[in-house]
Parts: sequence; C-alpha cells; structure tokens
Amino acid sequence: MKSTEQQFLKELDDKLWKAADKLRANLDAANYKHVVLGLIFLKYVSDAFEERQEELLELFQSDREDNIYFLPREDYDSDEEYQQALDEELELLDYYREANVFWVPKAARWSTLKKKAVLPVGTVLWQDDAGKDVKLRSVSWLIDNALEEIEKSNAKLKGILNRISQYQLENDKLIGLINTFSDTSFTKPVYGGQKLQLHSKDILGHVYEYFLGQFALAEGKQGGQYYTPKSIVTLIVEMLQPYSGRVYDPAMGSGGFFVSSDKFIEEHAREQHYDASEQKKHISVYGQESNPTTWKLAAMNMAIRGIDFNFGKKNADTFLDDQHPDLRADFVMANPPFNMKDWWSESLSEDSRWKYGTPPKGNANFAWVQHMIHHMAPTGSMALLLANGSMSSNTNNEGEIRKRLVEEDLVECMVALPGQLFTNTQIPACIWFLTKDKANGLVLSEQKRDRSGHFLFIDARNLGYMRDRVLRDFTPEDIAKITDTLHAWQHGEGYEDIPGYCKSASLDEIKKHDFVLTPGRYVGAQEQEDDGEPFADKMARLTGQLKKQFAESDRLEAEIKRNLGGLGYEL
Repeated sequence: MKSTEQQFLKELDDKLWKAADKLRANLDAANYKHVVLGLIFLKYVSDAFEERQEELLELFQSDREDNIYFLPREDYDSDEEYQQALDEELELLDYYREANVFWVPKAARWSTLKKKAVLPVGTVLWQDDAGKDVKLRSVSWLIDNALEEIEKSNAKLKGILNRISQYQLENDKLIGLINTFSDTSFTKPVYGGQKLQLHSKDILGHVYEYFLGQFALAEGKQGGQYYTPKSIVTLIVEMLQPYSGRVYDPAMGSGGFFVSSDKFIEEHAREQHYDASEQKKHISVYGQESNPTTWKLAAMNMAIRGIDFNFGKKNADTFLDDQHPDLRADFVMANPPFNMKDWWSESLSEDSRWKYGTPPKGNANFAWVQHMIHHMAPTGSMALLLANGSMSSNTNNEGEIRKRLVEEDLVECMVALPGQLFTNTQIPACIWFLTKDKANGLVLSEQKRDRSGHFLFIDARNLGYMRDRVLRDFTPEDIAKITDTLHAWQHGEGYEDIPGYCKSASLDEIKKHDFVLTPGRYVGAQEQEDDGEPFADKMARLTGQLKKQFAESDRLEAEIKRNLGGLGYEL
C-alpha cells in the first residue's frame, strides 16, 4: 500500500475511534462495539449498493454494442418517463445479486438514516405495507429498523445483525456517530489532493478490523476470545500459503484468519499479475464458534469483505456439536483457548477424532490438535496456536499423543513465540504446523521436497519488539524471516541450520529428547562473535574485575555502616 493510502487510513482510524470512544462513558467496550460495528456494517452495505447503482446507471445509458443493459432514450415519450424507467430499473433486486452486492431497502440506506435521524421523535417517516403511518421513536430504533430490513432482504444475514436499542443510548450521541461516518469519504476517497486507489470495501474492511483490535485491547482478557493479534494471523497465513481450496477454522473468533487469507490471495495476485477475484473463486471458508456474539461478528466481518462463508447453522461447541462433520479441508488454522479445562463430556469418550489417543479431560490442547487433523484433507496442512506446555507435557496421556503424532510423521514444524503477544493471556505460546503428506506424493503442483522423517524447529522468542509497556508485536521483517525459513526448508533451497534460531532434526534426535518438541532443545545456543581474545586470558581478566568489584562493594558497605552509626543508628 502506498504511503499516502497508509496515512489516509491512519488518520481515518484515529478520527473514527475518537468519535466512537465517546460512547465509553455510557457503555463498556463489550457493548459499545456492537453499536459502532453495526453502524460500520450499515455504512458498508449502503456504500456498496450506491456504487452498484452508479455502475448500473452508466450501463443503462451506454449504447455500446455489447451492452445488454442499455435503455434507449428514444423508447420513451418524455424525459420524465425515461427518468422514471431508470429509477424503476435501479430498484430491481437481481441487478445487485448478480454482482454479489447486498440488496439494501430504501429504509436501510445510509442517506435515509442520516436524513431521518435528525427529525423530532414522533415524526411520520413513511407508511408501512398496510398503509399505517410509521413514526420515529428514537435513533436507535431507526438503526434497528434498518438492520432488520437488511436481514429480511438477505437470507444469509438472518439473525446475524445485533440490535442496539437494548443499550438505551441517547439520540444525540448516535446522531454524532452517524454524522462522523457521513463526513468520511469511503467511496472515491481523496487525500492530499490526490485520488486514492482504495474502494469502499477496502476502507471499511480495514476500519472494521482496526476497531476489533481496539475493542479487544479495551476489553482485555475478554477481548482475546474473539481477536488474534494481526501479526500472528499474518505469520500463520504466510507460512501456510492458502492460494486455493477449503480453509477451516474451528475456533474462528471474529474470522481474522479468513480475512488474512483473503488479503494473502490479493497480494499474491498482484505479484503474479493475475485477477484476484478469479482466484478467490477457488477458495471457500468454513468456520465454527461457540460464542453467539462472536459468531455474529465473524459473519459481519465476512459480509463487509464480500467473502462467501459457511459458519454452520448456528453458533455451537466444536467438540460436542461439530457443524462441519464431513469437511476435509486443505488448510486448517486456529487460535483456540489455551489449556481449556471445561470441555469434556462423556459422549466424547469413544469419539473417532481421538485417533492418536484420548485427550485429558482437564485440558483440551490435544483435543484441538486431533479435531483439526480429523478435518484435514489427504494433502492438507494445519497451523495451531497452543500454550508452550503442549510441547513438553507428559501428564494424562499428552506425552503419548505427542509421541504418536511424531512417529506417524504428521509434525512438520514447531515455532516458539516470544511472550506478551496476546491481550488476554501472558502464557507463552507456540505454533504447531502439521501436514498429512510430507512426502509430497499427492501435490504435484507444489514443488516441495520429500520431508519424511525430518522436522523443523524455529525459536522465534528473541524476535519482535515491545509495542507498548504490555504488548509485544512482530515487524514485517520478523514475519518474513520465519516464513522464508520454513519455505526454504520445505523446498530444499537455501536453508541452513542457524544456532539459536532454527534446526532441521531427524526422528532419532527427537527420540533422544523423549519426544519433547520445544525448539530451544534443538536449535542450541546462538553463536557468539569471536573477539580474538583467548579464553584463558579472558577468564583471568574477568575474574580479576570481579574481585575488584567485590572489594569495592565491601568498602562501600563499611562506609554506609560508619555513616549510619554516626547518626545514632545501630546496625
């Protein structure tokens, strides 16, 4: 993205967040996110609808030979009749469905919302289908009515859009938010006197993602249930490279992995000079989420970005009510709750997913691993964020399950991550990369080498930077370093072991470590630069320095005691 576009988005983020954050005096973050994200969604569908209307109007009036939409002026007796015909055509639903644009009824359009919100309560807005007057009750009611109208007209959004009247916000606060969004150019934006190459979907998708991150920070531990840090999501997607096929996340939160996969395809298309929209037709996304609120956030996130999705019939527990029992995905990725305790049910005791051993009832880590393996296609790969304990624990059958995963050659790469990456936990984490076809015998299009019996370990604990006093983050260079290391190893081109960072190990080496998969055990210590001083000389010099420092410490301690004694203190 160009620097001008980045600056535009940064200033837009700041402006919109400051406007939204004014609601914090009335609502906590867990609630006011629904108000703000609901308005972002309404703005998006309305902008997309208006963009399609502009395209259609141009098509209706263009007499190009190949234009099937053309409405000739000469077919009508007057300009008024022609204009009426154009207006009627613009209201035909099929024109929007064919372009994968949500149909937005007049009552739900942003222009209606902005115009009607400032009217006095009790004003007649329109007449319903029965001919009765519909009066303005409140601005929150007006917004809820718009959300309801969109759901009625778009079956895929049924039950998805969260109503806001329950939060009892004052009209003037909502009008302020509506005006802020109205004052912002999401279509054909201009910054610094130049037109930007950003579409409404790009801008509002970015804003939605930014707000999710800000709300997660504001909510702390609770926010981490639906938001995985952007850099971690990007890292996993870049390592897996989901160009085409079925992508599945069994603990999807707000759908961050799907968004990042979509961006990855667009970036790859730019580099390879082909049509990203065509490539996206070869990707399908499947997700599951138990929290009903988060399930709705994810669906809205996909809708804003125009990503087709299948999140099951409802929010549901992944282990007890699998919404995709027959799915075999090409790419599986997830950031489930670490060390989840309350997950077990006796109905799971003989479950077919526990192919490598029954997971302990008090920790779901290896339940997630095996659930994801179960849903992998024969050529599939997966990436899973787990607590570090999963790499070494031997309690309650975990060690045996890990041993079988290694012996059956499913484990491909282990990445140890630095601490303080997550808003909701300080538990150190790692990434498990598994695949069913390390021999690369089934995927002819991918020129990976046969990695059978070999395992890559990456220790990334020293990478990243402190974004603030609490949170650490990865730079794009950190992500590229880890990604390039894995791909070089997979392809057998340009990879080499680096002490303290990465190591390609054999099955025998892992056996020597009792099937513990902690990268630090394999990569060893980082090489120290040789300063040319012989070891014996350096040791003598440092020992001498230490003796002098001890002597100085004793002298200072005696001086302090003498001074305190002079002041009448007994030591």
